[in-house]
Amino acid sequence: MTLTAFITDHMDTILSEWEAFAGTLEPAASQMTALALRDHAKGILQAIALDIATRQNPAEQLEKSQGRAPDDDATVASAASIHGALRHDSNFSLIQLSAEFRALRATVLRLWLPQVSAMSASTTNDMVRFNEAIDQALAESVVTYSARADHTRELFLAVLGHDLRAPLSTLSMAGQLLTSEQTPPAKVGPIGLRIERASRLMTLMVDDLIGYTRTQLGAGMPTIPGAADVREIFHAAVEDASATHPGSRFDVDLTGDLTGVFDAVRLHQLYTNLLVNAAQYGGKDTPVTVRARADDDAVTIEVNNRGETIPPASLQSIFRPLIQLPAESGDDRPRTSLGLGLFIAREIAIAHGGSIVVSSSDASGTTFTVRLPRSQQVN
Repeated sequence: MTLTAFITDHMDTILSEWEAFAGTLEPAASQMTALALRDHAKGILQAIALDIATRQNPAEQLEKSQGRAPDDDATVASAASIHGALRHDSNFSLIQLSAEFRALRATVLRLWLPQVSAMSASTTNDMVRFNEAIDQALAESVVTYSARADHTRELFLAVLGHDLRAPLSTLSMAGQLLTSEQTPPAKVGPIGLRIERASRLMTLMVDDLIGYTRTQLGAGMPTIPGAADVREIFHAAVEDASATHPGSRFDVDLTGDLTGVFDAVRLHQLYTNLLVNAAQYGGKDTPVTVRARADDDAVTIEVNNRGETIPPASLQSIFRPLIQLPAESGDDRPRTSLGLGLFIAREIAIAHGGSIVVSSSDASGTTFTVRLPRSQQVN
């Protein structure tokens, strides 16, 4: 059986193995459907089969080996190039993207070669052409993945500069007022509070930046577990969130035994991010409500706000880095809109062997639920 015919006849088997392997590429794959895991795999395989069956002269082979395969229609993106962009949007790493094609190459050859009765010049040619086509598909995916990454990085830097401008301006104006002889003593206290608030905003940004950088370098979210009480951690997080959003109210009900083995510093960051997010996007006239419950194995905390309902499409991507929800028109509440807070919260929950999920409806508002095992071998 020719390799082209084998790929066509065994498409479902190959796609099943692609899906199974893609499902192991966590954490990105953990929230993806089977359809999303397969993505454009069928189109990639069809393009590979067509490429193998197409006659190729030595000049065309050389062009392809150097990543310059002829393009019949430059205005139509290939399945492989679209796949690269979507894998970036799904928070796959470049290494994980490359691993998919490595696994695809191994899968097809492993399934096909036992059906080859004898090696021949035609068989060898099929293998050479198949490897060329796989390499070309990988190159197309990497190009679009890298282009999307460059765009995201430029957007991120622009947002960072924009978001830092407000607290920096506050600090600059406060400095001028404090050094002015015309500033009455009664104004010093309020100016100090403005400085503290601006500093907290920048601290949140820097903490999230550091956490994001660690995850992108493949180091994961570092944790140092120890005996800790979630009640104490949460009260400290509420103080920080209240200082950042002094106009917001927090209705907190923490009951039961909330002790366990946790990284107190990381949990403080997780809960602060959730509370700041809830205050930022919640209704101005309704409090952010926090409820805790405990069982023998885990501690669960729910953070709810009554802001605008988040549509289902946005819920699917809310924990991805650099994702920002639209702000209400005329909303002048302080923001930390780098789009990293919820991503960092999820990474910290995962590092503790726990989970974080979100739901949103007109009736119940938006609720983030964090479940953390009391005693778990953490990363």
